[in-house]
Amino acid sequence: MFPQSNQSNPMKDIEVTAPPDDTISAMKFSPATSLPKNFLLAGSWDCSVRCWEVADTGSTIPKAMKTMTAPVMDVCWHDDGTKAFIAGADKTGRVWDLAADQVMQVAAHDNTVKTCHWVKAPNYSCLMTGSWDKTLKFWDLRQPNPILQFALPERCYTADVEYPMAVVGTANRHVIIYSLENQPQEYKRHESPLKYQHRCVSIFNDMKKKAPAGYALGSIEGRVAIQYLNPVNPKDNFTFKCHRVNGTANFQDIYAVNDIAFHPIHGTLVTVGSDGTFSFWDKDARTKLKSSETLDQSITKCAFSASGHIFAYAIGYDWSKGHEYYNPQKKSYILLRSCFEELKPRHNN
Repeated sequence: MFPQSNQSNPMKDIEVTAPPDDTISAMKFSPATSLPKNFLLAGSWDCSVRCWEVADTGSTIPKAMKTMTAPVMDVCWHDDGTKAFIAGADKTGRVWDLAADQVMQVAAHDNTVKTCHWVKAPNYSCLMTGSWDKTLKFWDLRQPNPILQFALPERCYTADVEYPMAVVGTANRHVIIYSLENQPQEYKRHESPLKYQHRCVSIFNDMKKKAPAGYALGSIEGRVAIQYLNPVNPKDNFTFKCHRVNGTANFQDIYAVNDIAFHPIHGTLVTVGSDGTFSFWDKDARTKLKSSETLDQSITKCAFSASGHIFAYAIGYDWSKGHEYYNPQKKSYILLRSCFEELKPRHNN
């Protein structure tokens, strides 16, 4: 199954069948809808979007695949689980109706579309797309033009949505927060607390109120910032180091944080990095719950199933060490792990 080495799956997790042919750029589980089944969606630099049915045991059945005209940068689900959205380097956002197996363009930008998120509000629903053309657009799928558009200070690198909040991270370390109630509007903007370029952002909920409370921001410098929207105490905001390896002569090898995801039930989080590891964290107890063994390639993306029982992580080369380290013999793949117990918080706060 794994011709390259024992380090391609050191924890003996379950491999997803028929993975993409190139690095996985985006990955999302289907939402907790009335559908009884789990589906996993993944986009790749091979220009494909694939969908698998995932059983509770972790076994996977490839269900569908679509090939785009350029690499896929992001994917997301419609809230009813029947449609998927695709953001691409071809400057478009597309909707994939899974039942009809039809793809239709629903968004356009002047440069690569880096992020896509479905916004489901009580009085409207729309697709939010962020682009390297320095705009954030909101699309009603029935209209050819955006219903709203915001200028960004720089190219959009990362974004997340958890109604009624959206957060966008751009080049030059800008972070912009939007309120989505009634209609999207800018809430506040600030500079990242991290000194280096950010790569990923993930909104976390106040688990008691079941409402967004802040976000975690990951950077290329092996560091994560936990930022609250309205911190009770300024010390509630903090940063922590991760994805670093002690090298020789007291030097530290520092790797990028490629993705962050919060557990839907426990509120704990995972970080994945270019060092080929994932780590589970309890941000409230400020402790690490678990470190994985090291894989022989970077982990590029991760996702939790809606029930919080399955953790998916994508392995492939992220070009973090340049073209000299690209090895075409090493394939991209996705592993699934049972994770509910491992992500239980350290303390019941």
